[in-house]
Amino acid sequence: MSNARAEAVAALARRLGHAFRDPRLLERALTHPSVGEGAGQGAKPVPDNQRLEFLGDRVLGLLVADTLMRRYPEADEGDLSARLHGLVDKPACARVAEALGVGPALRLSPGEAKSGGRRRESALGDAMEAILAAVFLDGGLDAARRVFDAAWAAELDAPAPRAVVNPKSALQEWVLKQAKPLPHYEVLKRTGSDHAPTFTVEVRVAGVQPLTGQGRSRQDAEKAAATAMLKREGLI
Repeated sequence: MSNARAEAVAALARRLGHAFRDPRLLERALTHPSVGEGAGQGAKPVPDNQRLEFLGDRVLGLLVADTLMRRYPEADEGDLSARLHGLVDKPACARVAEALGVGPALRLSPGEAKSGGRRRESALGDAMEAILAAVFLDGGLDAARRVFDAAWAAELDAPAPRAVVNPKSALQEWVLKQAKPLPHYEVLKRTGSDHAPTFTVEVRVAGVQPLTGQGRSRQDAEKAAATAMLKREGLI
């Protein structure tokens, strides 16, 4: 580990406010899959953060859902779902990671680092979920909650976007009002392991620049792409 990265990891640990009993968990959470992909044939597999990301996604969802239930006791399921989506999606996780200084602490392959991996939304968001899982495994749910409460404070206090419970339906309604063909969704790529895949889906609407979205399933990625287009077109 270079001195610069070691300092970045130490600074990140301080900002998280959690003293790891097993620092290897944090190191694994910061290890991008590209590190293992760059290993030579026959080399020992490099533990990356994909499994932790899988767990962290669920830990984050639980913490957000619990927080929203307590903050908004009168909100209905649709409003809670819309708020939850805005707090657990990749852009939100990436913003939290950027605020904590995760980028400089990431362990990347030389190629990924050169191509801007430390600033890439997907790399930052995935690492943030993995970090939350690492804290959970190291210190339990209470420790993960403490990190979440501090790290997501700004996101939780930000004005909630206008609720869109079903962004695909909202986009379809907008398109039909303009007498255009229905939106077309296409899977561009599927990355990650079988148990924790990430889908990238592109949505196309006639006369409109296409946009992409990512999700744990094809359906989630389609919703993310539809939401991105609704936001760009000023509909939400």
